[in-house]
Amino acid sequence: MLFDPYRRKINYLRISVTDRCNLRCRYCMPEQGLPLTPHEEVLTYEEILRIVRVFTKEGISKIRLTGGEPLVRKGIVDFLSRLSEIEEIRDLSLTTNGLLLKDYAVDLKRAGLKRINISLDTLNREKFSMITRRNGYENVWQGIEEAMKVSLSPIKINMVAIKGFNDDEIESFALLTLHHPLIVRYIEYMPSGEEWKEGNIVTIPEIKSRLEEMGKLTAIPSDEWDGPARRFRFEGAIGEIGLIGPVSDHFCEACNRLRLTPDGKIRTCLFSDDEIDVKGFLRNGGSDEDLRKQLLVALNTKPERHHINTHQFKKCQRNMSAIGG
Repeated sequence: MLFDPYRRKINYLRISVTDRCNLRCRYCMPEQGLPLTPHEEVLTYEEILRIVRVFTKEGISKIRLTGGEPLVRKGIVDFLSRLSEIEEIRDLSLTTNGLLLKDYAVDLKRAGLKRINISLDTLNREKFSMITRRNGYENVWQGIEEAMKVSLSPIKINMVAIKGFNDDEIESFALLTLHHPLIVRYIEYMPSGEEWKEGNIVTIPEIKSRLEEMGKLTAIPSDEWDGPARRFRFEGAIGEIGLIGPVSDHFCEACNRLRLTPDGKIRTCLFSDDEIDVKGFLRNGGSDEDLRKQLLVALNTKPERHHINTHQFKKCQRNMSAIGG
């Protein structure tokens, strides 16, 4: 097992396979996009597999693929299939914006994927276009329907609540859980992108209060793969509610994750710009033991907490699409 200096068990690696994305969400990147990592600097699938094999031997057992948008990278299904064959991986999941999910759901399921997270901040077609600066709401919802059809489970819908932006839809999202096997997760608006303002945060206590006006919320015990979400269910509902409050109630004391960026850096905290290079060892004849040592370096430099809401906080130097948020 892997432990950091604060005795937290680290067993979760989020892998950003690309910084490319087919949306331009206002809270993530500017309309014209951002400079992309040159193709030759992006880790190959073989390199990622080697890193994963070494890290899982040491205690990493949960893997999530992210981006950018992971489904825009060619060969992602075959890569996922090869990942699923690594016996030490006990939980394999993927986060997507859903735009391509309808076409990929069957193949993802066959490749060994079970859990999927879909980022969706509105149930309104026009507002979707305004938030993402792209059309495609119908594509996303058709992707969700296809994911349900092929029995990907659990299917989690991640909704970032932003005051004056989409907070009028909090109740509408909750209603989805009554008749669909979906977990709707409300996530506080974190400091990212050019348009972030502290006054735009809708806190989890505010969201929970509004949901409780709709009906009784019953708490559900968390399992080891739930991460920071607090789980609830309305009486008679098929689906669930998840509440994640990284700003108002940070969960750093229970953090179990590391991040691997597309260009081969380990980030020990989403809001820390300290990075440990592993690509350099891969491409300069480094051994598996060298990779293992870099993993231990990362563990030993993992900070105790992020500093949102403190005078020490500063925004990430990298954009979220290059980190894997």
